[in-house]
Amino acid sequence: MMHAGWNAVVRAGLDRFSSILLLSMTQSGLALLLLPFAPLPAPAAWPWVVGGSVLHTGYKLFLMRAYQHGDLTQVYPLARGAAPPLVALGGFLLFHERLTPSGWAAVALIAAGVALMAFRGGHGVSRLPGKALAYALGTAVFVASYTLVDGQGVRIAATSMGFVMWMFVGDGLIMLAYTFATRGPRAPLTVMAAWRTGLPAGALSLGSFWIALWAFSRAPVALVAALRETSVLFAMVIGVVFLKERAGRWRIAAGLCIGAGVMAMRL
Repeated sequence: MMHAGWNAVVRAGLDRFSSILLLSMTQSGLALLLLPFAPLPAPAAWPWVVGGSVLHTGYKLFLMRAYQHGDLTQVYPLARGAAPPLVALGGFLLFHERLTPSGWAAVALIAAGVALMAFRGGHGVSRLPGKALAYALGTAVFVASYTLVDGQGVRIAATSMGFVMWMFVGDGLIMLAYTFATRGPRAPLTVMAAWRTGLPAGALSLGSFWIALWAFSRAPVALVAALRETSVLFAMVIGVVFLKERAGRWRIAAGLCIGAGVMAMRL
């Protein structure tokens, strides 16, 4: 719900790059303020902290590219929905995490529901430009990659708070360096005027990742990653209830599919 919330909050009238930059700056600023209260990660976890920071930045940059070529209602669900099967496969191959048959069914149902919402909940797959599809799938690869790195890193770090805060401070520094190199040193100052939007969005985003990484230390990464993608379902509810958007039969069917996947996790 928090993940869907920050996506709904970022409506400051900025372009995609500025919106993501604003989110990254506020998110990292909050993490920096919380660092004095966070335990240090174990020494062996620092390469994972750095790797997570790089992958999170790559995810943001690919997502922005996808939004430049495709519709938000298709790109976002596709980028998120393709990730859980990749995470499940990566967790099995790299970290020997084994899911029960109901666990695999849950991952498949949630991914299918999100993909259905992407292709039939918007304008249809035939209207999705090739570049948007490519960047959305590239974004999904980054999502799967940082999920696997975060999941393993937080276990090695032995502190979800310490791992998350240091990782997002690193992510913010990389994002600022990229911004300076491509848009000049004044670019961060221009987006700070929208801090009233950035602050709640950054807080929701930081909180959503913090909760997810804590869950990684308690459950298989694939199941947590799949459950996190129910953010698409919450986004649909927010759109229908608060933004007065139409749900349509395909979005309702996709929502039921996602709900069935959540229930399958408890079998």
